[in-house]
Amino acid sequence: MKSASVSDIKKELKTLPHESLVAVCLRLAKFKVDNKELLTYLLFEADDLPGYVAAVKAEIDEAFAEINREKSYPARKKLRKIIRITNKYIRYVGDKETEADLLLYICRQMKEAAMVSKRNVQLLNIYMQLLKKAVKAIDTLHEDLQYEYIRIVNSLDV
Repeated sequence: MKSASVSDIKKELKTLPHESLVAVCLRLAKFKVDNKELLTYLLFEADDLPGYVAAVKAEIDEAFAEINREKSYPARKKLRKIIRITNKYIRYVGDKETEADLLLYICRQMKEAAMVSKRNVQLLNIYMQLLKKAVKAIDTLHEDLQYEYIRIVNSLDV
C-alpha cells in the first residue's frame, strides 16, 4: 500500500469535522509510542521550549551518570543510545538552535566525563561526528548566535 503525500493528507484533514480529527489524532497516538511522544510535546511542552530543553538535558545527565566508563564497548553503546534519544527530541522540536544546543551539551558532557581521548578512537569519532553535526546546525543560525556557538565549539575542540 502506497502512503499519501503530506499535501494530500493536509487537504483531507482540513475537510474533516472536529470530532473526526480528534479521533484520528487519538488513534495515531495509540498506534506508536513516538507518535504519542510527539503529540505530548506539541500539546503540552511546545509553549515552554526552555523548560523542555532543560528536561532533555536532565535526562542526558541521568544517562551519563549510568555510563560504565571502565569498559569501552558498554560506554559506546550507552552513548549511542543517548545520542539516538536526543536526536528524537531534536526532531520533535524542529529548531536548529535547540539542535546545536543539545548536541554541544552532549559533547560537553563527554568532555567532562573524560570520554574523549586519543586512546579510544571510537569514542573520539563519535565526539567528532557530534561536533560536525552541531557545526552544520550552527551554520544555519543568525550571525550573532553563530558567534556564541562557535565560541563554545572552539572551547570543546580536541
